[in-house]
Amino acid sequence: MIEQVVDRWHAYMRGELPGALDELLDDDVIFYSPVVFTPQRGKALTTLYLQAASQALPGDTSAPDVAPQTDAGSTSSGGFRYTKKVLAGDTAVLEFETTVEGKYVNGVDIIRCNDAGRIVEFRVMIRPLQAVNLVHRQMGETLERMKPTA
Repeated sequence: MIEQVVDRWHAYMRGELPGALDELLDDDVIFYSPVVFTPQRGKALTTLYLQAASQALPGDTSAPDVAPQTDAGSTSSGGFRYTKKVLAGDTAVLEFETTVEGKYVNGVDIIRCNDAGRIVEFRVMIRPLQAVNLVHRQMGETLERMKPTA
């Protein structure tokens, strides 16, 4: 099942399935952010964080969103791309990299799905420290812009 979930996730990331988060995410999904201490619970909040991340971490927009799997240690600059994937049981670990404001960002998305093919856990980890600080700032700014105006 995780293979199909990852395939749909990649299609969503390439822009081929707009609105797919509603189908991909379980209502009770838990999102673990690299910059927020407490887990974020529920589809609406997870959707907000994932949409904000796609805006905050696009990298060089001239590069494709999802590149084919590359050799270990690839550090080419450019847009957001997945470089490795490990699938086991109900879990996928997808390594990614990008460059934002001239800073190299490397991390992993750890995705766990249920038997219905919906994501029940989405965990993001990022390195190095400069990248964590940059992502923290950019996510804060992006989430602030996404707030509805009252």
